[in-house]
Amino acid sequence: MWFKNLQLYRFTAPFTLTADDLEQHLNEHPFKPCGKLDPSQYGWVAPMGPDFTPLVHAGNGCLMICARKEEKVLPATVVREKVGERARAIEIEEGRRVYRKERDNLKEEIIQDCLPRAFTRSSRTYAYIAPAAGWLLVDAASPKKAEELTSFLRQSITSLPVVPPQVADTPALMMSDWLRGNAVPADLQLGDECELREPGDEGGIIRCKRQDLTSEEILLHLEAGKQVVKIAVEWDEQLSCMLAEDLSIKRLKFADKLVSEGADAGDGDAAAQFDADFALMSAALNAFLPRLLSFFGGPKAAAV
Repeated sequence: MWFKNLQLYRFTAPFTLTADDLEQHLNEHPFKPCGKLDPSQYGWVAPMGPDFTPLVHAGNGCLMICARKEEKVLPATVVREKVGERARAIEIEEGRRVYRKERDNLKEEIIQDCLPRAFTRSSRTYAYIAPAAGWLLVDAASPKKAEELTSFLRQSITSLPVVPPQVADTPALMMSDWLRGNAVPADLQLGDECELREPGDEGGIIRCKRQDLTSEEILLHLEAGKQVVKIAVEWDEQLSCMLAEDLSIKRLKFADKLVSEGADAGDGDAAAQFDADFALMSAALNAFLPRLLSFFGGPKAAAV
């Protein structure tokens, strides 16, 4: 189970639940499929898959969990069409206009009528807690999806004191300096892709792929005031990713040697391979994340 994206959270207080404690809490909020009138359902499932029952997988001092979401698929175009048909029928039969509030009520009625017959789609979101290091890592490409999991986890265990990591130096400025050849960390190799943006909501955006990021062309954009908000990097021959200014990570890929090591350790056994992959992945990330913070001056000091 190799994560492909990371939304990062730091604990502001120690996470003290054991694997058994966490298992007990999550067991009170298991995933249940949608009923006939449920638009969606969200709950905990076994990280190792449907053939396993534990909702918490412990390994390398870390705790992996997995949330499953099932939702009914009701295309907005279909709902709008049915609302229009029903509104026109009322206007013809009763000789009056159907205004917005009544249309909203019709929409709710139509949704309730359609839910029992609607198809469903399902997705899983994985996360793991590293109590000793004080991290919660969510394998999600968007903050919204990660926040859905963290909110449900907070509901499940009553308290989850986490915040996105804050660093001393502004990442966009530091990453821009890397392209100028300044202060590139020795264990960090720049890739061939980045996104530059002018400060401000209406600022222009330049996306570069398969490009020498230290070229004169890129430097001209930096001199014009643009800043690096995303950049492809490789760290210490362990992993590569697209790093964003908010410290979120996409297109995370671990080195082939790590993936092969996990496959060899599993030797065809799904449970053993899951254990090995999790141990290798968490060890690599436990080493990388402190370095990530150090790239930007370390954790930001708390306000006095």
